[in-house]
Amino acid sequence: MAELNVNIGNLQLKNPVMTASGTFGYGIEYSDFMDISRLGGIFVKGTTIQPREGNLYPRMAETPSGMLNAVGLQNKGAQYFVDHIYPEIKNIDTNMIVNVSGSSVETYVECAEKIADLDNIPAIELNISCPNVKQGGMAFGVTTCGASEVVKAVRKVYPKTLIVKLSPNLTDITEIARAVEAEGADSVSLINTMLGMAIDAEKRKPVLSTITGGLSGPCVKPVASAATSGSDMKQWTSPPREARMVLLMPAFAICVSVTMSQPARSASIPFVTAWSEKTRLSA
Repeated sequence: MAELNVNIGNLQLKNPVMTASGTFGYGIEYSDFMDISRLGGIFVKGTTIQPREGNLYPRMAETPSGMLNAVGLQNKGAQYFVDHIYPEIKNIDTNMIVNVSGSSVETYVECAEKIADLDNIPAIELNISCPNVKQGGMAFGVTTCGASEVVKAVRKVYPKTLIVKLSPNLTDITEIARAVEAEGADSVSLINTMLGMAIDAEKRKPVLSTITGGLSGPCVKPVASAATSGSDMKQWTSPPREARMVLLMPAFAICVSVTMSQPARSASIPFVTAWSEKTRLSA
């Protein structure tokens, strides 16, 4: 049998098959359909320090080869997660990774501190790239200064594996990757959804209540792939067993990972990449 184990820094994965945040709930919702402990990791849905109602409806729209969403990080807050969700998922035999979001540096820090106290959560995915919230979110992830500020503050209070989720909605994603690595990120997660809009031709108005939303699905795979490589494809080499960069496509399907090393124009450290296509867990 093939050895599929990989690690991201100190985070050990039994295999590189993981779910993207927002696509798989808290994992337990799918336990009737599959043995979720077979996964290398589960990135649970976004969590903020305070409860969020999310955006007004309509907040989802189908597009060719994908979909737009403007859910807006709806969740019941970090304390609810600690009291009600964590007891349900803490003994699942895989890496449960919490997606942490905020509207300010202080709320990112506060949420990360609360999650850090949970023994069976080995890592967080710091979401500085959500295009569907009015405050925080993508605002931090599109400048090196904003990204550095948040990661530096969170790194001071969060001692475990820190994965930073980056936005594709910028000119050069490698600048942001270097900035967050310099402030202590163990890994980056590529990519979050792309900014998009759908128009109702009959009503002559945008479909989403927020006008724009995040585009996900098979259509974004080439963009995410390009984010790992830059322009020099010759630097792709044999898969390493250790990776410090994670690429999780924003798609509503299980993501299957493969590994590459030496992404061009980026940091001189390898990536673990994950495709956003539905697949069987047959490995």
